[in-house]
Amino acid sequence: QAIENQLKICGYKSSVDVVALYLAGQGLRSIPSLSQFRRLRYLWINNNKIQDLTFLIKNYYLTELYLNNNELTDISGALKHLCSLQILFLHNNELKKLGKTVKELKGMISLQTLNLFQNPLAYDPDYRLYVIYFLPSVQLLDRKLVTQRERESALHLYNPKRTWVTQSIAFGRRVDTSLETTVESNRCTQPATRPIMPSGHEFGNNTNKVPFEDPEDAVLVRATTRSLMEFSSVDWNKVPTCQERRLKNKAEEPLEKLTVQFR
Repeated sequence: QAIENQLKICGYKSSVDVVALYLAGQGLRSIPSLSQFRRLRYLWINNNKIQDLTFLIKNYYLTELYLNNNELTDISGALKHLCSLQILFLHNNELKKLGKTVKELKGMISLQTLNLFQNPLAYDPDYRLYVIYFLPSVQLLDRKLVTQRERESALHLYNPKRTWVTQSIAFGRRVDTSLETTVESNRCTQPATRPIMPSGHEFGNNTNKVPFEDPEDAVLVRATTRSLMEFSSVDWNKVPTCQERRLKNKAEEPLEKLTVQFR
């Protein structure tokens, strides 16, 4: 009945023509399938009592979805097909499992705005960094812009080996070693263990510490402690070709090798 009322208010004669549907604040506990609205792009279902999202299984074109202020406890299997979604509001629900919730949203490569605050999962100590790392397309999380520093911190926390290798390549040496601690991608509520630098791969004098938060600090330390480098060059005009060697038309001259050393 709520859907029919909205269609009458908006003057829609055919379900195919519906692009936006407003069903907010009507005390709804359940909604029938919305598969007849094949072109639906904007959907408001906020401020209801919805606990199940199976009615969205056919709405592939949704770009904005407002599900805040409901009674959702789990979204597994209900949203992962919405690859065009750009805005998703899920705040003020009962979502508890951070890993399962983020896993459901991983396929949304266009997702830019996401609200998850006022859910039990948002009280995880590393909740924000976890979402930023596993949902890299998100630019606005819980009404706050995602900063470059937050992305770097998330990378340090959840992929320390990649951070390690990236810093080492900048200094001309690639680190390839297993870390003593790893972070499980499906962790939900337990804070991650921060990596410890294994012996033999220290950055400057910073033994057994977390990699630098500021890359500029790492560059400065490595610049002051890096080893001697050597480059050599040869004048190839004085090197006879294979044909000249066979014909012996050109006398071979001793090669002059120029070597430059610097730190």
